[in-house]
Amino acid sequence: MILARAIIEAMVNHARFWAPEESCGLLAGDADFIRMAYCLTNVERSRVRFTVSPAEHYRAMLHAERSGWSIRGSFHSHPVSRAIPSPADIAGALDPEWLYCIVGLSGAEPDVGAFRIVDGEVSEVAIEAVASYS
Repeated sequence: MILARAIIEAMVNHARFWAPEESCGLLAGDADFIRMAYCLTNVERSRVRFTVSPAEHYRAMLHAERSGWSIRGSFHSHPVSRAIPSPADIAGALDPEWLYCIVGLSGAEPDVGAFRIVDGEVSEVAIEAVASYS
């Protein structure tokens, strides 16, 4: 998966802002690229789980549609662990087409992982960070 560095930086900055609670958001794009990271509110205010604000989810969906995109995935953080899907993450992954990104904050530097989760099976997706999309 090719991701613009700005998308990765937005997810990492959002994770750092919300720490020590989990951050969350949605990813939107077209058929080729993720074009937007919507940094949203975790209404759970929890260190171990997240729920995207329904009102913000709706506004992100409207913005994406107006831009000619669709919601293509989500992201959240693990404030005290690595970027690996937890059992709760796997159970909550309902759309097999979505990209699920996790920002892990447990190391000296954040790590970002991307995954497809289909019927409880996790497949890591390699991320190629680029300055911009050509």
